[in-house]
Amino acid sequence: MATKKFILNESDIPKTWYNINADIPVEPKPVLHPETLEPVTPDFLAQIFPMGLIEQEVSTDRYIPIPDQVREIYKLWRPTPLVRARQLELALGTPAHIYFKNESVSPSGSHKPNTAVAQAYFNKIEGVKSLTTETGAGQWGSALSMAGAFFDLNIEVYMVRVSYDQKPYRRLMMGLLEGRCIPAPRTGRHTAELF
Repeated sequence: MATKKFILNESDIPKTWYNINADIPVEPKPVLHPETLEPVTPDFLAQIFPMGLIEQEVSTDRYIPIPDQVREIYKLWRPTPLVRARQLELALGTPAHIYFKNESVSPSGSHKPNTAVAQAYFNKIEGVKSLTTETGAGQWGSALSMAGAFFDLNIEVYMVRVSYDQKPYRRLMMGLLEGRCIPAPRTGRHTAELF
């Protein structure tokens, strides 16, 4: 029987993040200050983001070291299995081998904890005590609530109202992780009317 699932060892978890800025052929346009329309400075961004994330955002280094504490948390679900999609290959009638990463094995069921843990880590080491975010269907809110639990951060999540009503299991997950899930105050239709 042919192998369908390929699983790496914990020792194979990367030690660095790849930074596409090092290889992008055209330099991305800078983020502009909303009032002056001039490129923002790290000092301006530091009002919202921890410096560790800002440094990564502006870096042109090809590889950025992943902090050991983040790598240790990743070991709870990473490396994610690589799965060969044989049924899809058959359905397409292709000789190509098609693979996908099975990110459903993460505690929140998606790839989003991969960045949520890192963002919570960088906020924690700069002394941040709480984070507020938004979420659509709830995967990001669940991921950040989980990351907040790892780093003892208070997490407040505003969830799109229709998802809040239709996905009680996501609200429950955030609550179990001590995240506070709040329905967004208006539906998209009413918000659109404001503009």
